[in-house]
Amino acid sequence: MQKVELEIAGLASGHTSKNTSYTLILGEIDGDRRIPVVIGSFEAQAIALVLENIKPQRPLTHDLFKSMADDFEIEVLEVLISNLIEGVFYAKIKCVRENQEVEIDARTSDAIALAIRFDCPIYTSEDIMSAASILTDNDSVIKQEEPGRPDTDIDDFMDNIGEPTDYSGLETEDLEILLNEALQLEDYDKAATIRDEINRRK
Repeated sequence: MQKVELEIAGLASGHTSKNTSYTLILGEIDGDRRIPVVIGSFEAQAIALVLENIKPQRPLTHDLFKSMADDFEIEVLEVLISNLIEGVFYAKIKCVRENQEVEIDARTSDAIALAIRFDCPIYTSEDIMSAASILTDNDSVIKQEEPGRPDTDIDDFMDNIGEPTDYSGLETEDLEILLNEALQLEDYDKAATIRDEINRRK
């Protein structure tokens, strides 16, 4: 398999009539092709926090995974976007511990949130790149201005992220985390909305 190394080229939010969507732009290194990946608000926030070098008061799920991996001497070698089925990207995280390599299935957004925490490379196959990429040129707004940092305005993104009114697109685990955060901040209106969504799924 011919692998293509990727980097984060942008992170943006978009609004629909029902909720807010987030798009992570992955660009090939030394190339002009870009892959847009739609991700959830929790994962978008987890990625944006690292890009802005902001440390939350309490560790997020991806931070917890990083701490546990460090404590148990598990090294994350790379993330591979391994498949594309009906518009959905699939990823694998390659890890090693005591000279034993394993591959763990993961959502692409989670895998990338971990990759930037472990400072490991992100790859995809040439087949997926050819099928899903968008070709940009030097005048594109997605063009990287500084190595290692997207030119998307992360400050504006951070101001708007994490405040959806419709939580139906999030997984229950993410909702429980958001509920605890809302309670700690004494944002009871938000907590009630999240609680109602969790109860609706039972």
